[in-house]
Amino acid sequence: MEYKISELVILTNMSKSTILYYIREGLLPEAKKIKSNVHRYNDEHVELIKYIKYMKEEIGSTNEQIKHALENKNKSLSSSFGMLEPLMNTLSAVPKDTILYSKKEFIEVFNVDVNLLDKLLKDEIILPVNNKFTLKEYSIIKLILNFNDVGIEYEIIKSYVEHAKVLSELEHMMQIKLCASRTDENFSTLWKIMFETLFNVKEYIFNRHTYKKLLKALQDDVRIKNISD
Repeated sequence: MEYKISELVILTNMSKSTILYYIREGLLPEAKKIKSNVHRYNDEHVELIKYIKYMKEEIGSTNEQIKHALENKNKSLSSSFGMLEPLMNTLSAVPKDTILYSKKEFIEVFNVDVNLLDKLLKDEIILPVNNKFTLKEYSIIKLILNFNDVGIEYEIIKSYVEHAKVLSELEHMMQIKLCASRTDENFSTLWKIMFETLFNVKEYIFNRHTYKKLLKALQDDVRIKNISD
């Protein structure tokens, strides 16, 4: 379907000047020229504007990152780093201003036990991005030490990791299925599905199931207490 610029503004809730700016920057394709002063836009423009808005507002991507992603949008999601880069940056959870340490620096600065660190690395409880360590890794080490102090088995943490690995396989399967169903028309919708599932739905489902389990435990505890009284 074709649209006038005024219709595109209404459909996307984006100003005319911003749309024209994105065209000049190469984030959107040129409009179809009917006459010298008559241009028409299509559903691809609508879908791409949705994608651009989502990546900017929800992920914080720059114009260059988005442009690079769009230039590679006909490639497989798994083979195009340009497409995956915003997702990978978000998943790594390493802010740009984070202080990074080599393994040697990390051990020295935080006085970390080398054997413990190697064990956590081997068991993939700690997964430094690009072999660079941060305060996040140190917080995990402190947590493991706290577990040990109160006598909680290390195997519980290892089991937690194994479940995370299983979940990562399911998420990868989702990515493959999304990739297989991708078209130019549903491009932004598929990416929104991926991002929303990883960063909103996953938190909701996991936290609600934990809530459900803890609530039942609390109810059982109260029930037992009432019976004993």
